[in-house]
Amino acid sequence: MRAKAGSESLAERRLDLPDEAATARLARAVAALARPGDVIALRGDLGAGKTLFARAFIGEEDVPSPTFTLVQIYEKPGGGRIWHFDLYRLKQANEAIELDIEDAFAEGISLIEWPARLGALLPAERLDVALDFVSDPQARTAVLTGRGRWAGLLGEVVA
Repeated sequence: MRAKAGSESLAERRLDLPDEAATARLARAVAALARPGDVIALRGDLGAGKTLFARAFIGEEDVPSPTFTLVQIYEKPGGGRIWHFDLYRLKQANEAIELDIEDAFAEGISLIEWPARLGALLPAERLDVALDFVSDPQARTAVLTGRGRWAGLLGEVVA
């Protein structure tokens, strides 16, 4: 793990994920640290594992990608809500306001696929999880970038 130059509230960590089970373990580790108000931004190409990560994070096998509904809300065991956004089909960032994304940011845990679609609406304090393909078709790399509170938590993410 390394801190980015010039900022104490930004840290980055790279993980090699040999298979889908490792991606799921990473998601569960992040979920264990998440609390209401947190934003987890999932980045990666189609098929990189964003929805697999979301399923493991939410803790349910039957988690559809909200590609058409744009958002699904899940009750978190022990209280609270997880808002799962798939913003691939958003044309403009302000369309997310109609999805009650501001409520999600204020009171829930927001798990966001295609977060770049939010532009300036994406909160500065967040955890970015970038999943990328490697030569082995089952494996991925994950680059975790913690901003704000998440910068201090990256060392606790054990996958």
